[in-house]
Amino acid sequence: MVAAELISNVIVPLSPADTIQRGLSRMNEFKVFQLPIVNDNQYLGVITEDELLEIRDPEIRISDRPLRLLNPFVFHDTHIYDVIRLMDQLQLCIIPVLDASNNFLGTITERDLIKYTAEIFSLQEPGGTIVLEISNRNNSLAHMSQVVEADNAQVLSSFVRAFPDSTKLEVTLKINKTELSGIIASFERYNYEVKAVYNTTKIDNGTEDRYNSLMNYLNV
Repeated sequence: MVAAELISNVIVPLSPADTIQRGLSRMNEFKVFQLPIVNDNQYLGVITEDELLEIRDPEIRISDRPLRLLNPFVFHDTHIYDVIRLMDQLQLCIIPVLDASNNFLGTITERDLIKYTAEIFSLQEPGGTIVLEISNRNNSLAHMSQVVEADNAQVLSSFVRAFPDSTKLEVTLKINKTELSGIIASFERYNYEVKAVYNTTKIDNGTEDRYNSLMNYLNV
């Protein structure tokens, strides 16, 4: 997936002609701390809430004050992993997306990335999770999948985590069944170290209500 596929239609950029108060109101409305400033299709930069709050007169236009604009952006064909990395490094809650001619296309939000992450790791699917600790020389996802499939199951998603100054890797496997005893026994038979096991069925009503409330809040 690339950046263009995650552009949000909810976030409306600011214009240089907008007032400081309008900028703050939009940030409050969208529940973000930064917003892009766009003149027609020309991307000018990102303004932060802290920058706007320093201005005492809320009715002056954004263009009437010399503001310290940030200049983060990604191109439309940037892989989503690089989008996540950049947003984390710069501690952004939004990031503008530009086309090959540097025209503004839209914005990706934190919620877009949370939703994408939930989808690629199959977090909403029922099943179980097995965490393995292995040597970095024994990192064969194909063999791990074979072990799972031999028990009439499938790997829905996988994640590999490395540790500094260590030859060990932590591999997390999301599997489409909750009865994992046979798969665990098979991994141990092949000398995999089973570090942790989690079983997930349908979440209870209280948890589901809280989850839906959180998603609705983020989707404002």
